[in-house]
Amino acid sequence: MKYLIVGLGNIGDEYANTRHNIGFKMLDAFASSIGAAWEDKRYGFISRCRVKNAEMVLLKPSTFMNLSGMAVRYWLQKENIPLENLFVLVDDLNLPFGTLRMRKAGSAGGHNGLKNIEQCLCTPNYCRLRFGIGNEYARGAQMSFVLGEWTDDEAKQLPDRLTITTEIIQSFCLQGIDQTMNQFNGK
Repeated sequence: MKYLIVGLGNIGDEYANTRHNIGFKMLDAFASSIGAAWEDKRYGFISRCRVKNAEMVLLKPSTFMNLSGMAVRYWLQKENIPLENLFVLVDDLNLPFGTLRMRKAGSAGGHNGLKNIEQCLCTPNYCRLRFGIGNEYARGAQMSFVLGEWTDDEAKQLPDRLTITTEIIQSFCLQGIDQTMNQFNGK
């Protein structure tokens, strides 16, 4: 089986440690855990790897967050990967910091990256892992919060949360979304 695992984020050093780039961070943690290397390819950075019988194409789109769907559609088609084997890793303002929630489908919830993926794929029916970044910001300061860097307390907790997301990605590819949701949702 072949899978496309997509971490959403924005390219560039100025975004590297922002909350909005947690999708990239989750994918980097997974790639690092299995020794996968990145290549600069069309529409993004790609890494190919295998865990047991699961062949994985890891993608960090270089299209910037709001146009992520172009990269996702391109690599799904290029690699001939079925939609049910797509797993998108994304930040979520509506979840408390560090909360992890998987879904088989769902709304974009106001997330522009997910909106663009839904638009390009013509469906909201793809698996996703949402990483809660909290919503501790003043009225009107949502963009600054999302594009802001982690607090010291959040940064200390990130390694443990990223270890769990690495387990989730592997489980998704080896056991499927249902068993993975049962095991990890709410953890």
